[in-house]
Amino acid sequence: MADDAKMQNGTGDENELPAADSAALEAKLAETERQRDEYLAGWQRAKADFMNYKREELRRIEDAARYGNEALIGDLILVLDNFDLGLRTLEKSGPVERGIYLIRSQIEDILRKRGLEKVSVKPGDEFDPMVAEAMSEVASDRPPGTVVEEVEPGYRLRDKILRPARVILSKGQ
Repeated sequence: MADDAKMQNGTGDENELPAADSAALEAKLAETERQRDEYLAGWQRAKADFMNYKREELRRIEDAARYGNEALIGDLILVLDNFDLGLRTLEKSGPVERGIYLIRSQIEDILRKRGLEKVSVKPGDEFDPMVAEAMSEVASDRPPGTVVEEVEPGYRLRDKILRPARVILSKGQ
């Protein structure tokens, strides 16, 4: 009864819990904090994974935009090659109308605007397998491993080689 009186008078400590309840609450608190830390770490990993995914997707989209026309441009390169063959044939039989050269120039300009550029390989250059393909080797007064002749031009779409230049190399004397 004395305890009841203290409680009613407000003199007892109302926040005091029996030791068993206190230990159970502390265990529950520790478990809850462990779960919180686990969930937080999982959320942070998921957020990092999502950020990496966004970066990869953005890179894929940029590549698709950059190289989406690659097949079409590759086909147009073949048309340009055939156009050049036709021009050489016409030049052998006589003068060629200026309009034919203008059409070829327009095709080249359109491809250049789309990011296509010729790979520059000249006779006397050192052979670079990153931009050229050796078709054959011939005896020459040039040092071994240098370009003697460009058989077919190479093309680069932005920073990617679409077709390597096809060259004939020197094997020396």
